[in-house]
Amino acid sequence: MRSCGILMPIFSLPSPYGIGTLGQSAYEFIDFLKLAGQTYWQILPVNPTSFGDSPYQSFSSFAGNPYFIDLDILIKDGLLLKREVADCDFGDNNQKIDYEKIYHNRYPLLKLAFNRFKANDSYTTFEVQNAHWLNDYALFMAIKENFGGASWQEWSAPYKKRDAETLKKAEKELKDEIAFHKFLQYEFYIQWVKLKEYANKNGIKIIGDIPIYVAFDSADVWSNPGQFQLDDDYIPRVVAGVPPDAFSDDGQLWGNPLYDWDYMKNTGYAWWKRYLASALSRYDVVRIDHFRGFESYFAIPYGDKTARGGKWIKGPDTDLFDALKAEFGEDLPIIAEDLGVITPAVRKMLDATAFPGMKVLQFAFSGESDNSFLPHNIIKNCVIYTGTHDNDTIMGWLCNTDKTLVKQAKDYFNYQSDNGFNWAMIKAAMSTVADTCIIPMADLLGLDSVGRINTPSTLGDNWSWRIEAGCINDWLANILKENTVLYGRLPSPEGEGCGS
Repeated sequence: MRSCGILMPIFSLPSPYGIGTLGQSAYEFIDFLKLAGQTYWQILPVNPTSFGDSPYQSFSSFAGNPYFIDLDILIKDGLLLKREVADCDFGDNNQKIDYEKIYHNRYPLLKLAFNRFKANDSYTTFEVQNAHWLNDYALFMAIKENFGGASWQEWSAPYKKRDAETLKKAEKELKDEIAFHKFLQYEFYIQWVKLKEYANKNGIKIIGDIPIYVAFDSADVWSNPGQFQLDDDYIPRVVAGVPPDAFSDDGQLWGNPLYDWDYMKNTGYAWWKRYLASALSRYDVVRIDHFRGFESYFAIPYGDKTARGGKWIKGPDTDLFDALKAEFGEDLPIIAEDLGVITPAVRKMLDATAFPGMKVLQFAFSGESDNSFLPHNIIKNCVIYTGTHDNDTIMGWLCNTDKTLVKQAKDYFNYQSDNGFNWAMIKAAMSTVADTCIIPMADLLGLDSVGRINTPSTLGDNWSWRIEAGCINDWLANILKENTVLYGRLPSPEGEGCGS
């Protein structure tokens, strides 16, 4: 069935505490989606962020981001006092996240809440059910703090290489710090479960985003080094990225360690089964980033300064997904982010999995009528976007893109004005035959580049966009619903759509 939804990061939600959370504004956004006749809320990864604040570089692929724990809920639960929260400086810009202030001022509050928390049966159950990742993660974070936040590669050898006696001693010496990080994960979990239940009760499904790769400085790599292509000193032999292209002469050097796919296959892809099981328990639909990397991955020698020296190496291809489907069932609710260099081999893998891929309307205007992103070339089994978190907003694109391409877009839509051009693009996306249409919130609001979430291969001003509370309103919801009705994308009673 035809459906649509909104791409809106949790961190971008309105909040008096410097960053969006799982609190009142999240519930109000779900109400907004319901009123607007939407089916999906797509979010970005919700894992703890590390250097650069990117949700795609996390300390854990299983943990939740403590920044998203709502402070008002902690006040309601008696774990914090209103005056304690009111006295904190979270920044004074309602449209930008000040991560430095969030880091320095939020954790002391969370420590206060932890000191007042009393473990109960619910906490014990959570601890037991998540022990397969929670124990290593909490220990990892406690040791990291003990080493002044240094990467685990810089820890002394017994900690770095997980000497059993050393870790046993650390568990005793750092027991309070370990318990604190477990508490944070429990609070995130409790708040997340309630929010998702509310969304599902109101007919809204959550599309979650998981990166294909994990960060090197993570509990994932530290606790499972055999899963990755590391040398005897646990230094990556090769790292991830993408080759030079029309947008970047040097390519993109991501730096993530690459999986040892032979090792993973010999274990029955056990790590990936745990990873996907975690995602499926958290989300209704899972978008897997950089999906083409399963067919072949770009391996760059560790230490290279650019991606120029990398090469393509064959990946697990459909063998991995055969194993995952055998574990979880044939109808996996997965969206494949199939952007980038898509070879016939990658297309064959995508066809074999039958997962819906992605189409981005901003990429449609290259001067070629056979461009697969043009509305008249869109296929049914896909999710169409006006743009993604890595794109400029529509109105930013209008101002910053080659004028020849902008003219082509305006001619295509028979729309000559700049005013309201975002709605021309939105309507075009919604009118296609694509099963699902997802619109970034900034495009819905008609924002220029101020609403851009991320500019790839840059640092300093990404992942910080926020909206004010007045932006989420009934007037906008009604306009969106009118178009949702017009293009036949209202939710069906059966709840069918992408990944169903």
